[in-house]
Amino acid sequence: MRWSHYFIPTLKESPAEAEILSHKLLLRAGLVRKLTGGLYTFLPLGLRTLRKIEVIIREEMNRAGAVEVLMPALQPPEIWQQSGRYETARDVLYKARDRANKEWVLSPTAEEVITTLAAGEIASYRQLPVNFYQISVKFRDEIRPRFGLMRAKEFIMKDAYSFDASDEAAMASYRRMYDAYTRIFNRCGLKNFPVEADTGVIGGSHSHEFMVPAETGENDVVYCEACGYAANIEKATSGIPATAAREAGPAPEKFATPGVVTIEALSKAPYSVPANRQVKTLIYIADSQPLIILVRGDDQLNETKLMARTGAVQARPATPEEIFALLGAHPGSLGAVVNVPAHVKVLADERLRGANDMTTGANEDGFHLKGVSLGRDIKVTTWFDLRTVTAGEPCAKCAKPLKIRRAIEVGHVFKLGTKYSEKLNACFLDADGKSKPCVMGCYGIGVTRTLQAVIEQCNDKDGIIWPLAVAPFQVCITPLAVAKDSAVMQLAEKIYAELTAAGVEVILDDRDERPGVKFKDADLVGFPLRIGIGEKSLAKGEVELKPRGGALTLVKAEEAVAKVREFLAGKA
Repeated sequence: MRWSHYFIPTLKESPAEAEILSHKLLLRAGLVRKLTGGLYTFLPLGLRTLRKIEVIIREEMNRAGAVEVLMPALQPPEIWQQSGRYETARDVLYKARDRANKEWVLSPTAEEVITTLAAGEIASYRQLPVNFYQISVKFRDEIRPRFGLMRAKEFIMKDAYSFDASDEAAMASYRRMYDAYTRIFNRCGLKNFPVEADTGVIGGSHSHEFMVPAETGENDVVYCEACGYAANIEKATSGIPATAAREAGPAPEKFATPGVVTIEALSKAPYSVPANRQVKTLIYIADSQPLIILVRGDDQLNETKLMARTGAVQARPATPEEIFALLGAHPGSLGAVVNVPAHVKVLADERLRGANDMTTGANEDGFHLKGVSLGRDIKVTTWFDLRTVTAGEPCAKCAKPLKIRRAIEVGHVFKLGTKYSEKLNACFLDADGKSKPCVMGCYGIGVTRTLQAVIEQCNDKDGIIWPLAVAPFQVCITPLAVAKDSAVMQLAEKIYAELTAAGVEVILDDRDERPGVKFKDADLVGFPLRIGIGEKSLAKGEVELKPRGGALTLVKAEEAVAKVREFLAGKA
């Protein structure tokens, strides 16, 4: 490919809309262009890299035994209603109506469609296991699209769905996908690691996210360097001890705390109650029902854990008006000792189990209770792990300090169980002729997000540093004199022809531009190897080889093609 015949609109400056480095480089290197918020056009270089990532995904999915299909992006709402996600996923669903005013759903994922297919095609255990996958466009109504391809309204995803006859067989399918994902991201040149994760709105019982470490990532990951434990912050647990026991007093004692409505204020003089001896009381509305949530004063509630533990589809903090109507007090004076309606469940964090001599609100504005014993004075409905882990806490597995880092999620694997197969009637007859629901798994990779994650991880001050496997072109030939009859251009054409014949993906920068412009563009775009040909070096019978991010070396002109092939073989 010749640069002058291609379309690579590089930019000298970063557009104001770009918030993170990878988004800036996507635009500056001419890989994509924004149509409007959350919608991007892939330009030729970006599309070449995208297709290379897709090839890697297909190869590894096929290797793992999955078979490719292509499902409709336009889906009937009835199957979403049947699965229950028409309501639970309504915040992300795009809906459209046709000329007959019939409603349709634009696919954000395909559990409903593939399970409907399985219900009509799979009848016997002899047809199992089977794993279908597709690479296709998805649509999600992101409330705040941002960071380029990281959070877009339209994106490309690889989604796969396994159907098995037993839970044990489903776990084997899960492991095959887990291993395939590891190979996929390694081949894309990404440093990545899997972490335990919450299943979220998709549901299921087992889940891992594949994370790429990045300071600009939207996810916090808790990990232990000693034993390898890793989990999303929404799933992570630690070995932090329960609240230290103290001697329980005879009964709670009410005391006045005028104007004190925060944990911090109560910890200061004249009250001086440490945060770790306070009980924080939160009121949530979960699926329209009020809940009282208790965590220690120095802990933070993890809302994802709350929803996972309760099975709630939706949960939100109650408004001050709702709280006062329920408990007769305003936030800052709340507790669960007195005036708790009998129908309201009280959920308490495990760290408070057995705690006594604690202080909490009295459900009366301007008053608190001290000497509270959780076991004696509060009727806890259920104990859960509800808190958010913090850095430095001991690992639950090995007791070494936990760390937290930012990361980008690029893939997610779920063991769904029978949630969808039961609702959508995807059943089979076992060896005894009994009807059973298929045990399912689902497995997603954000293809467009993976592309940007590579850029976020592989760059320097000059631009992108593409891993060879996903680079739009492997080699850029940069002649510094482009007149057709010049010795420089003639050698460039010869090397270009030989490399192309050898199957090397090469672009010839035949533009009549200053050397500095050409070098900067090549570095910005990030081609793995640049061949520089100038009159001075050629007069000595030499050309320049410069790996992206590496040192420049001079080689004999007649050895250039062989040296390039050696370089590419060593990077493969």
